Amino acid sequence: MRFLTAGESHGPQLTTIIEGLPAGMPLTAEDINYELARRQKGHGRGRRMKIEKDAADITAGVRHGHTLGSPLALNVTNHDWKHWTGIMGIEPIDDDAASEVKRQVTRPRPGHADLAGGIKYGHRDLRNVLERSSARETTVRVAAGAVAKKVLKGLGIEVAGHVVEIGGVTAQPASYTDLKALQTRTEESPVRCFDEEAEKDMMAAIDDAKANGDSIGGVVEVIVEGMPAGVGSYVHYDRKLDANLARAIMSINAFKGVEFGLGFEMARKPGSQVHDEIAWSAEDGYTRDTNRLGGFEGGMSTGMPIVVKGVMKPIPTLMKPLQSVDIDSKEPFTASIERSDSCAVPAASVVAEAMVAWELAAAITSQFSSDRYDVLQQAVAEHRAHERTF
Repeated sequence: MRFLTAGESHGPQLTTIIEGLPAGMPLTAEDINYELARRQKGHGRGRRMKIEKDAADITAGVRHGHTLGSPLALNVTNHDWKHWTGIMGIEPIDDDAASEVKRQVTRPRPGHADLAGGIKYGHRDLRNVLERSSARETTVRVAAGAVAKKVLKGLGIEVAGHVVEIGGVTAQPASYTDLKALQTRTEESPVRCFDEEAEKDMMAAIDDAKANGDSIGGVVEVIVEGMPAGVGSYVHYDRKLDANLARAIMSINAFKGVEFGLGFEMARKPGSQVHDEIAWSAEDGYTRDTNRLGGFEGGMSTGMPIVVKGVMKPIPTLMKPLQSVDIDSKEPFTASIERSDSCAVPAASVVAEAMVAWELAAAITSQFSSDRYDVLQQAVAEHRAHERTF
């Protein structure tokens, strides 16, 4: 499985094409649009979320509610495009009009791709960079992740995400009975936090940042249950599943750190408090009493829940902008201001879920026969039986 996205933040639409889906898998637009709606929620979101009501159109790869095995095409319309046609128009303009294009950006914003992207591609109008580097692109990544979740769900694998820290406010460890309980509580939370007391403090921290023209970041956690053991590889570096998950998390806009299980805390503990002892029973097969390694050993899943955290930096677009330099005049200025959120950590947890789901689905379809969904389901079931009797 692989996917490619296209589109600019204020262009006509965002598109993703997904290749490698098994044929015969149930899929509807509602499966995707539910996840897109989740991404738009969260305390601290900006005005853009009031303009866009994201919904995906399936334009290829599905017939009568089932995948065909051919590439799947998804499109999400940018409703704000009607206000940007003169700025982001597709058709060429003459040289005389080029200097009159509105909303040109020559003042790169610290923390964004503006300056490095302009240097790389030679863009003198940095809007050519920021329109694509915008987190708006994660809309269709969530759409791709929704499809991946559908692949996993039919294999008995569930994915859930939540927020564990915002702006220095840390939640207590979530004490839930199953992932459904975690999902139910966090879907009701404006900051996707299980801890109701921390939720209030997180919202207050977001409000304070907004009032000060500032932004704050945080930490999200994704948990996966039902993943069979032995998915991934210890043989080649680029097939290690935890490494691919780390790359996927780090590819999300503004994410600057990733950890599994105890993560960086392992550096401060002896080995006896880090590794997960192995047990076996005829009923359950191989099990672990702890899950400190977050569901991975040797680049492969262990059968324990996968637990991965991602660190999101504060959004660098600030209403009280930082110092920068105009690339034309080379004079110091405050950076350009684009419409933005004061905190997008709750939304980022949905994006993180999508990226984790994608990597897991891609690994499973790579490892098992996956031209047909029913054959894939049977292959995974046989592998689980092999786990218990090994």
